[in-house]
Amino acid sequence: MNKRPIIVALSLGALLSGIGCLSWAAYGIWSQSDQQLEAAPAVRTASVEPSAAPGPAAVVSYPVRPMKGDGVGTLKIPALNRTLPVIEGTDAKQLAKGVGHYAGSVLPGEVDNCILSGHRDTVFRRLNEVKIGDPLVVQTSAGTFTYTVRSTRIVHANDETVIMPTDHAVLTLTTCYPFNYIGSAPDRYVISADLVAGG
Repeated sequence: MNKRPIIVALSLGALLSGIGCLSWAAYGIWSQSDQQLEAAPAVRTASVEPSAAPGPAAVVSYPVRPMKGDGVGTLKIPALNRTLPVIEGTDAKQLAKGVGHYAGSVLPGEVDNCILSGHRDTVFRRLNEVKIGDPLVVQTSAGTFTYTVRSTRIVHANDETVIMPTDHAVLTLTTCYPFNYIGSAPDRYVISADLVAGG
């Protein structure tokens, strides 16, 4: 009796069974990864949309624009019980003195995106404790400006949405993330707040 057809049939059956098992395992891995990706934004981002139109646009007057290294004013974070100096510029020398104002952005109170940066282990050490709805108060030569935190998020260090212009007065705070990371951190922790009073 010729056993060759039986051996071929058994081999083919084993091969098809193996392919089926591999396909099922691959589907399981893909399905699990997809679920993790869908869950990730909820973990990494906490934000709310403004319940009403953006706050009033302040009539701001800065007759003298600050030069790099000049004091711009102070940033008060009531949730942390801290009042911090704001310095023009975001180089190492300025950030060693306090919160740095990104020179490519508007000054506090002006319409558009005012960006302030600070070190995660000094001035912005507990920034993640600031919650949505908390006030941020910036005092400058042009007046006192109160912002309300609208959103918090985590972005990659190269994410340029942080410096995008806005159609109303926004205060953006940025620092390196994770807060306890050793070395050059890969991400940024970002707080966005809308102007609600000032001038």
